[in-house]
Amino acid sequence: MPVVTAAADRSVCAPLPVLGRDVLVPLVTGGEAVYAALDYAASAPALQRVWDDVAAYAPYYGSVHRGAGYLSQLSTDLFENARKAVADFLGCRAEDQVVFTRSTTDSLNLLAATLPQGTRVFVFETEHHASLLPWERRADLAVTYLNAPRTPRQAVDTMEKALATREPYGPALVCVTGASNVTGELWPVRELAAAAHAHGARIVLDAAQLAPHHPVDIAELDVDWVAFSGHKLYAPFGAGVLAGRADWLQEAEPYLAGGGASRKVARRADGGVDVEWHTTAARHEAGSPNVIGAYAIASACRALTEAGFDGLVAREQELIARVQAGLADVPEVRILSLFGDDAPRVGVISFIVEGWNSSHFAAALSAEYGIGVRDGLFCAHPLVRTLLGSEPGDPGECGAPEAAPGERSLNAIRVSFGAGTPDEHVDRFVRAVRELVAEGARWNYRVEDGRCVPAGSAGAAGSAGAA
Repeated sequence: MPVVTAAADRSVCAPLPVLGRDVLVPLVTGGEAVYAALDYAASAPALQRVWDDVAAYAPYYGSVHRGAGYLSQLSTDLFENARKAVADFLGCRAEDQVVFTRSTTDSLNLLAATLPQGTRVFVFETEHHASLLPWERRADLAVTYLNAPRTPRQAVDTMEKALATREPYGPALVCVTGASNVTGELWPVRELAAAAHAHGARIVLDAAQLAPHHPVDIAELDVDWVAFSGHKLYAPFGAGVLAGRADWLQEAEPYLAGGGASRKVARRADGGVDVEWHTTAARHEAGSPNVIGAYAIASACRALTEAGFDGLVAREQELIARVQAGLADVPEVRILSLFGDDAPRVGVISFIVEGWNSSHFAAALSAEYGIGVRDGLFCAHPLVRTLLGSEPGDPGECGAPEAAPGERSLNAIRVSFGAGTPDEHVDRFVRAVRELVAEGARWNYRVEDGRCVPAGSAGAAGSAGAA
């Protein structure tokens, strides 16, 4: 891992300053470049505002709940105020609960653990694994996987048909993403929520990719729960959120058993223990909570709200249009899409390049241009396989393609950006794609541990070369 250094007094053009905006990284071809972080869909950099807020609080960090000391009382107030800030950010209803978790994945696994016995779950194959897989872990849940729709209308029609024909008629849950982590396309959440409720089902929104880019209002969308991660919302301090209806959460056994979740514990005459669990969000927050993570999320929520989503969305749409136009000028590039090139999307675009292994292309962007993107299947294997027209048995792994440079493999390249992305990063990316396709890589690459990495010497590697 190369040592990185900070550039001196270098300004960038972005509405919300983020950490790392001045970091210099070495290039294999010589010299350095300001690192272009274009992998926001995996983890967005921390907002400067979030970092400053966390740094200001850090000396006052203390235990949360039940502590008599001043720092404990201060930290408890901060933790509970963070819960309120998140509720405000999400437009939560008065009766909703906000539970702090570790991530979107943790949030959806928590919800899966609290579903009533026999609940039928309906989920499209297009979901991220975080919202695709948790339901299978309970043998008493029945999961229906729906084929990838090709239009938003088809998504709603497919869901309505599945819900209308379910047997037996009992508790049901629809799980849907707000914005795809592969294509960036926006899903018809409000329409799907209406369909779910019309058929007696509830709906949970995976907002991991939506919340950093668009306002998410639980009441307006009429969803029952929302899940998202701090590390995608410019607050990478290890916390996530599950917010929404309290009844199923209150009726289920605690997600974890331990201190904080229990209100009263007493020994029984037979030697066992009786436990009275909390009915508040604390019921599913056993153990010492991640106060800094929760505070960081609240800080990011406030920063995005104060900046104004209208302006943030408008600027992001300009960046999206710039990337789409630049890639469209390269015939060898194919952008992946379910709903079509004109479908509304957030700043997440995946593509493949004819004649290139995606891992090789991503490695060249990093090593020769200082640009960080993602390659692989993006923890959404069924969706990427569908978009690439592959068979289930075709080789390919999430983030670790096995093919050598130049060999066809089942993977794609993803570029993603947001409120902290400078214009120059997007322009450099488009220029780099054009140059790599037209001229080939300027360095040799080899496969190491399933990934393409720069080899020890330069050479006209081209799109198919490998050391």
